[in-house]
Amino acid sequence: MDTTLSISNISKRQVSEFILLGFPGIHEWQHWLSLPLALLYFSALGANVFILITIHHEPTLHQPMYQFLGVLAVVDIGLATTIMPKILAIFWFDAKSIGLPECFAQIYTIHTFVGMESGIFLCMAMDRYIAISFPLQYPSMVTKAFVIKATLLMMLRNGLLAIPVPVLASQRHYCSRNEIEHCLCSNLGVTSLACDDITINRFYQLAFAWVMIGSDMGLVFASYALILRSVLKLKSAEATSKALSTCSSHLILILFFYTAIVVVSVTHLAGRRIPLIPVLLNVLHNIIPPFLNPMVYALRTQELKVGFRKVFGLGNAMFRERPHITQ
Repeated sequence: MDTTLSISNISKRQVSEFILLGFPGIHEWQHWLSLPLALLYFSALGANVFILITIHHEPTLHQPMYQFLGVLAVVDIGLATTIMPKILAIFWFDAKSIGLPECFAQIYTIHTFVGMESGIFLCMAMDRYIAISFPLQYPSMVTKAFVIKATLLMMLRNGLLAIPVPVLASQRHYCSRNEIEHCLCSNLGVTSLACDDITINRFYQLAFAWVMIGSDMGLVFASYALILRSVLKLKSAEATSKALSTCSSHLILILFFYTAIVVVSVTHLAGRRIPLIPVLLNVLHNIIPPFLNPMVYALRTQELKVGFRKVFGLGNAMFRERPHITQ
């Protein structure tokens, strides 16, 4: 009888913290992965700060296209900084414990920033569609006020829709296990430790991913289909080449971002066989876009190259001519 009561009391006890074990199956040598991850993180921070400083100080870049790029840089810094300091602390200082409030806060910020990145990509796609399809109306349609309103709308949308994810996770009862085979607090990884039913958590996670992110993805690709149709109607080969060049950088990054989301989702479903793969892809999906976005734009956008040279006094040798974007 006493033994039964003891077991019952233990099962009802709420854990006070989670333990992030890191990458499944490679705990003994996972600290070596901290070197490339740290390089990606600090490179992403530096490159995005360079983008922000250049756009702020160079008057020719005070245009909607580059203002959206500046917002994307802020989102990238936020997304990378949400996860990387804790990951590096796990690898370097064995700081694996994380309190429940901090864990739920990380879940919220990850979902908010990923949703913001998707939303800003949608805004940038709409900006390019209007610029190419309605060039005469573009200056009056896409203004600084438009950029501010679109950014605030995306902040409001993602900030509100992400709230139920950590709230639902915090309402679950975590009574025994508290070790997470992950480097960060992923929603499904955390709720899988719960002792009660998590059907509603899985449902909302699926709805968040495929309704909001999926609708963004559909609208983005619809915008580029309309852009392609408008480009094919252009009679000038030079104008066609210029229009395609304008969108190439956007399309490269957008394809990578949404393809990565689909791959992460699919590998998570098959993650029981090889749990390392979905965890590694989840981490990389949160750090590679913040690293890749500014690099692609810096190398392929002529106006940014010129801005870098003006603001930082960089020599021409650093930015050799490549296919470029012109407004």
